[in-house]
Amino acid sequence: MTAPNRPFVVDPVLTAIAVGYRNTTAMRIADQVMPRVPVSAEKFKWTEYPLAEAFNVPDARVGRRGRVQQLEFGGEERTSAVEDFGLETPIPYSDIDAAAAARAQGVSAYDPEGHSVAMLTDTLENIREVRVAQVVHNPDSYAPGRRVVLSGGSQFSDYVNSDPIGVIKTGCEGTLIHAPNTLVMGRQVWSKLSSHPKIVNAVKGNLTDQGIVSREAFVELFAGEGISRLLIGDAWYNTARPGQAVSLNRAWGKHIALLHLNPMATAEGGGITFGLTAQYGSKIAGRIEDRDVGLQGGVRIRSGERVKELVVARDVGYFIENAVA
Repeated sequence: MTAPNRPFVVDPVLTAIAVGYRNTTAMRIADQVMPRVPVSAEKFKWTEYPLAEAFNVPDARVGRRGRVQQLEFGGEERTSAVEDFGLETPIPYSDIDAAAAARAQGVSAYDPEGHSVAMLTDTLENIREVRVAQVVHNPDSYAPGRRVVLSGGSQFSDYVNSDPIGVIKTGCEGTLIHAPNTLVMGRQVWSKLSSHPKIVNAVKGNLTDQGIVSREAFVELFAGEGISRLLIGDAWYNTARPGQAVSLNRAWGKHIALLHLNPMATAEGGGITFGLTAQYGSKIAGRIEDRDVGLQGGVRIRSGERVKELVVARDVGYFIENAVA
């Protein structure tokens, strides 16, 4: 008989339906908002160049016998390092043997080691989603003057008084040099914004202000402002402490980020982009024998990665805080 405290149950008679509540890949947007780029070492450097140097207009005229004016260009070197993120889970050999016997009998396809790697990796991706959302939804990630806080009638959940088109256009005009090309928001914002009468009216050609607009139509509405992509975060996470009742919250809150994202930018090679994720090496997963797991010993399954989320050009981002109530 299978021990009641095993993480799986083998029943040769009943067909089990495994129900797992989890964020799917489609619900996560962290890798699109702050794309992963490789770095050559755990510690890496990049250079930030002074703003004035790119826009100076010195008098470049040269007299017939005069000296050509010399300009010097400098930069400030920045240093950072990836951080290690990893989790592991213990599996007794008795669990591994029981699962193998069940697979041999054809009554189960469960592999405790493979399942553990999948669950650990999934948990780490959830952690990263929350981490990136907290960076992108942090007002301090944006330069002063490139953020606005909405309240009361100005929030997009107020269909009578708010002006989402005007506010978003202001944001598109509010970044430095490079206009935003990506809108990032949580599901709660999109739910209100996609049915806002002024948005619907603009998309439908003044024929109606009721209904809902598609993502494609919304992007097309702001295409002239430079927007080419809309990312909507749907991920959830548990804020309760271990042992407490589950308390689920959305990773992406009630805000909108307008970002210029450059897929060609790298941490070490340069390029103007709001943010990216420096990654050293690839994701890792493996097993470590542990004699102290269970009566017969066992293994510890470990999964992890080495990454660092960076805001590298905050002037090309604009933040609309509390977009909806």
